[in-house]
Amino acid sequence: MAREERGEATDAAGGGADPDTAAAADADADAYRTDAQGRIVDGAAYEDVPVWDDEFLDRVSDRLMFNYDLDRDYRVRGESFDLFGTMRIASQKEFFHPSLDYANHHSDEHLFARRVDRASVRELERLVELGHDLADEWVEGDEEHYGTDFSFVLVADEVPEAVREFVVDFRERQLLKYGYYGHYEINLGVVAPDEETAVASREADAVAAFALWDDVPERRGRRGLVSRILGKLRG
Repeated sequence: MAREERGEATDAAGGGADPDTAAAADADADAYRTDAQGRIVDGAAYEDVPVWDDEFLDRVSDRLMFNYDLDRDYRVRGESFDLFGTMRIASQKEFFHPSLDYANHHSDEHLFARRVDRASVRELERLVELGHDLADEWVEGDEEHYGTDFSFVLVADEVPEAVREFVVDFRERQLLKYGYYGHYEINLGVVAPDEETAVASREADAVAAFALWDDVPERRGRRGLVSRILGKLRG
């Protein structure tokens, strides 16, 4: 009996091109965009990726683009976000042949990020409520739905202590039909690029893409404070 599990998400290592080859093929270009490893990427890979006026968010988008469909200036339920991304990971198992598949499941993530003058617990609590409202509208629970994440990231000048404590202790997970239809989860992160500081709730893996200084967000796990990097985002 042969089994195979497959996913549709791409690897964040991306489709980098050799710098010499890329330079020869595009000698008239003013500048090259690179992936998370600093490799020049074929311009075609960026055709559907917006450009942010915010240099920090534009560099973050270079890390996210291989896994997320990205938009800028996104509005939903009266809230605006500078960056919005969606990702779907689908998996299935096969019995001898791809046509004989079973155990099909999919997981989704909706990522929202924006700059704020000052991060506060009150604003994070409002985003949590927004996550619940969006879950009611967007999540279609059924036997093939494994989970949906709503991840919110604030980009600020600093991370106040009250915000840090709120974020690292936060976890909000809701089962759908006692878990039979999967679950949804709300994740939080706050990033202060100038201070090279980031905090994330336990399952907020996407926040690692915002730590451009090659650090990892502080988060609280079952065994105390731990730090993790998603290879698909950091390479």
